[in-house]
Amino acid sequence: MKGRTTMTIVIGLICVILTAVIFLQFKTISKIDVTALENMREADLRNEITNWKTKYEEIEQELENTNLKISEYEEKINSNRTASELLTNEVSRLKGISGLRDVTGSGVVVTLSDSEYVSITAEDLIKLINELKLAGAEAISINDERVVHNSYIVNIGDKFIRMNGKQGLVSPYVVKAIGNPTYLESGLSKKNYGYIDVQKSEGKTVTLTREDNITIKKYEGNINF
Repeated sequence: MKGRTTMTIVIGLICVILTAVIFLQFKTISKIDVTALENMREADLRNEITNWKTKYEEIEQELENTNLKISEYEEKINSNRTASELLTNEVSRLKGISGLRDVTGSGVVVTLSDSEYVSITAEDLIKLINELKLAGAEAISINDERVVHNSYIVNIGDKFIRMNGKQGLVSPYVVKAIGNPTYLESGLSKKNYGYIDVQKSEGKTVTLTREDNITIKKYEGNINF
């Protein structure tokens, strides 16, 4: 009876985390730049609407998958079959989402470099992280330092940036993001008002490449939920 109660509690916690992840995805997508949309050409707007429709459909599918997982947990508890293996796999997946284990997959690598006259700032990196999350990034790192939900990025003088309390990061800033490469690239490459074009218009050096095998290391610090 004690083991069954413990299993029920663990499953309840996992369900809460899964629901929170879905909520955060909806919350991120809700933060659309209305001004940018108003300035878009008709053709660009149609493409953007199509992209958002696809993202909403994917989140709806994720929600349906979450509900199926909950039903599967309940069935496994009731039948007392392979529940331990099921929970182990799900915990491993959630560790990847939260930054507690290494993850590998396809995505993009964005490199930002100081120029002779302009330096990359913490604000530039924060904007990039937000754009990548908005485009569906599942894991992000900056100079191999994992970005987690409570990461903070601040300027230290004119040439250094501190992240997660670690020693100052310096240019070039190599930002790795794992996710659908098409979504990630299109999210940053919109003409004129997209992240890359805006950065270049300010005299900053930005490059983007797709990669099929990106590894992002786990977060080494303590994560407080």
